[in-house]
Amino acid sequence: MKDYVATAFSQSGEVLFEERFEATNDTEGRAKGEVLLEENGYIDITHRITSSAGKLIGFHR
Repeated sequence: MKDYVATAFSQSGEVLFEERFEATNDTEGRAKGEVLLEENGYIDITHRITSSAGKLIGFHR
């Protein structure tokens, strides 16, 4: 399992939400990250999903 982070930001760049989670690969990581953002009400604002290696696997502006 790999570690991933889903992060949502305000327009000023303040971190509003950040959660770490595990997934088996980048595809699953992106899907799980989007579910976390959706469940917490941040899917429609600026957010990113990154791997523990710093790879950007999802971004929404």
